[in-house]
Amino acid sequence: MSCCILETERLLLRPPGRRDIPALVPLANDYDVAKNLSTLPHPYTANHGEEFVARVEEQRTKGTDFNFAITRKSDEAYMGGCGVHLKEGKFEFGYWLGKPFWRQGYATEAATRLVEFAFDALQTESVWAGWFFDNPASGRVLAKLGCKPNGMARRACLARGIEVECNLVTLTRGDFAQRRVS
Repeated sequence: MSCCILETERLLLRPPGRRDIPALVPLANDYDVAKNLSTLPHPYTANHGEEFVARVEEQRTKGTDFNFAITRKSDEAYMGGCGVHLKEGKFEFGYWLGKPFWRQGYATEAATRLVEFAFDALQTESVWAGWFFDNPASGRVLAKLGCKPNGMARRACLARGIEVECNLVTLTRGDFAQRRVS
């Protein structure tokens, strides 16, 4: 699938590039951010950012991963990232924001548009996500989308260096459409 830009009222979701690395690194290097993500190392360096951008470009061309930089329309500020990833035949989605952008509705706005992309462009019937037990704010975002609990699992957290209890959720096309009508 070719490069695409997704738009919301306040945000542009676009493929991340090298131009994002100067803003990405300080946001991702915050332990309060990194501890909520499975694969983000801490500390996070410019080399990690370079590797991420190269990996994203390669995976997008394979059609297995679709990562987006979350940017604000008004000033093009890089705020975080989101993506849909094919994992064991099913699409997992996730999102993160730098701490200055927390509690402003951006995560819900970005995740909603990301899930629309998964259902429309990728033609999947369901997506899944996980949130660590000590990150209830992410659980609230997923609930707003219409996600339903689908068990628990222990998932590795690179920043913490341990496995962490993770709440798993599933969102079907029908549940998402129903939530949007309500």
